[in-house]
Amino acid sequence: MSKRDYYDVLGVSKNATDAELKKAYRKLAKQYHPDVNKDANAEEKFKEINEAYETLSDSQKRANYDQFGHAGANGNFSGFEGFQGGFGGFEDIFSNMFGGGFSSSSRRHTGPMQGENRYMYMDISFMDSVNGREEDITLRVDEECKHCHGTGADSKSDLTHCSRCNGRGVIQEQQRSMFGIIMNERVCPDCNGKGKQIKTKCRECHGDGYTNKKVTINLKIPAGIQHGQALRVPKRGHKGINGGPNGDLIIEIRVSQHQHFKRDGNDIYLEVPISAIDAMLGTKVDVPTVYGEVTITIPEGTQHGSKLRLAEKGIKTERNVGDQYVIIRIEVPKNLPNNMKKQLEKARQEMNDNPFNKFKKLFK
Repeated sequence: MSKRDYYDVLGVSKNATDAELKKAYRKLAKQYHPDVNKDANAEEKFKEINEAYETLSDSQKRANYDQFGHAGANGNFSGFEGFQGGFGGFEDIFSNMFGGGFSSSSRRHTGPMQGENRYMYMDISFMDSVNGREEDITLRVDEECKHCHGTGADSKSDLTHCSRCNGRGVIQEQQRSMFGIIMNERVCPDCNGKGKQIKTKCRECHGDGYTNKKVTINLKIPAGIQHGQALRVPKRGHKGINGGPNGDLIIEIRVSQHQHFKRDGNDIYLEVPISAIDAMLGTKVDVPTVYGEVTITIPEGTQHGSKLRLAEKGIKTERNVGDQYVIIRIEVPKNLPNNMKKQLEKARQEMNDNPFNKFKKLFK
């Protein structure tokens, strides 16, 4: 089955910048990560996304891919499909062909490598995003085995240099071609690139170097966090390779909407209903804020939609403090009592500056 175009996999154009590639990768990786997406084909899609980004995020690999397609990305050009391991570009290819050394990119995969990041979501309330909170999260992680300290051997004497690769983790092979002897380098099959062999495996982890444990993480959600922001928990992701450290745990925060408070940046908006009489005569009202009630003065003659500012009553973060804005909504009553209707009718007759009469004059 032929591979899909890497640009199509990430959903970007061939002229995409590094920033656009990274943004597309992060979005897709979170969407299809097996810990989040339980679809049957999620793992395969996740691997495909990682493979595409690994190639396109490397300028040399991307150049090779743009010119030669998937064969170029894998270091396999026409006539040389038998090479194993990755090549760093044209200089590495010709160096290997004429015996001038070995590719550094093929060696770098044999050493310790950090594990992949792990992605999770957490839903919190609006008020928790305002005030912050602490949350205990329980999950299973792979930790370095305390008995063997990640070596996989039951004791120090059980860990020896690999006799086949002499501790290098890679072996050299010669291959005859039309150009002469080609030196090729690949991961040692005896030690899988670790450079060491184990006589007796660790009694606790059975040679894996890691033990899977249930751990509780105390997550501190800072005050003022916004919807979509992510918190990073170091070394709580997937286990590393060849003794490398764990990846990180990335937790994206999803904030639920409040029924009345609306957030814009660090400012908060709140609609407050008042009567038409209070708007005409002015009044004082106790207005809710995220920190409790505050008494404000509604000026005489306040109009519908007027905006009153409550300084520093918005979201408080480490860098600044927002404001709260009170939006006045004037509500006109229905089914007035007869005595009130008479009073209002008298007031209308005595009123000289009827705004509708002024409006009509504009059309004469």
